[in-house]
Amino acid sequence: MDRFFGGNPLVVILKLAIISLIVGVVLAALNLDALRILDGVRLFAVRIYEMGYDAIGWAWNYFLLGAVIVFPIWFISRLMRSMGGRTGDPRS
Repeated sequence: MDRFFGGNPLVVILKLAIISLIVGVVLAALNLDALRILDGVRLFAVRIYEMGYDAIGWAWNYFLLGAVIVFPIWFISRLMRSMGGRTGDPRS
């Protein structure tokens, strides 16, 4: 499993979850200008602080939005790496 995941599966899944959250925020804000994107990130932090547990549901939506992009790309890249030619690199 470590070889397929490229490391400890739990650590890889945690990294993917964090990246998905970030990508979700960016994708949701793409139709806005740069200042609104920065304001959205600031608002994200403020809402988490102010809303407490309600913010988990709000963040979950961004996580899912990012995960739709991040997880398939990660999975396809891992499949391509495992099926691709072996170059002698023990990590591939």
